[in-house]
Amino acid sequence: MKALKAKVTKGLPLGAKIPTCDNSGAKIIKIFNVKGAKTVKGRMPSAGVGDLVMASVKKGNPDMAKQVVMAVIVRQKKEYKRPDGMRIKFEDNAAVVLKDDKGNPKGTIFKGAIAKEACERWPGIAKLARTIV
Repeated sequence: MKALKAKVTKGLPLGAKIPTCDNSGAKIIKIFNVKGAKTVKGRMPSAGVGDLVMASVKKGNPDMAKQVVMAVIVRQKKEYKRPDGMRIKFEDNAAVVLKDDKGNPKGTIFKGAIAKEACERWPGIAKLARTIV
């Protein structure tokens, strides 16, 4: 997992239910932990584009339902700023479910655009992404 070049605003707090944009079998996941999050004592951690989160599957295939999975956030509605001054925001929130913590995705097809910051940090996701914004 590489460092991010952009100053990504963390737009997804713990407890956020977000859809997945892959064909892994999970439809909606609920974030319950953000890996590597550093916060002030008493503050709930939040996730942004490119962050690794632990989530539970709320809706999906019967074999995927109620499982704990690792996922990477690839889109968020809250805008964030890139080093060249451009501000980026998407029309929805989305995540990609991973097989392992190395960054290999469980699904084989991604629907919609993937943020450039997520592709820089996770090469396994970049290989399968059709549209990188």
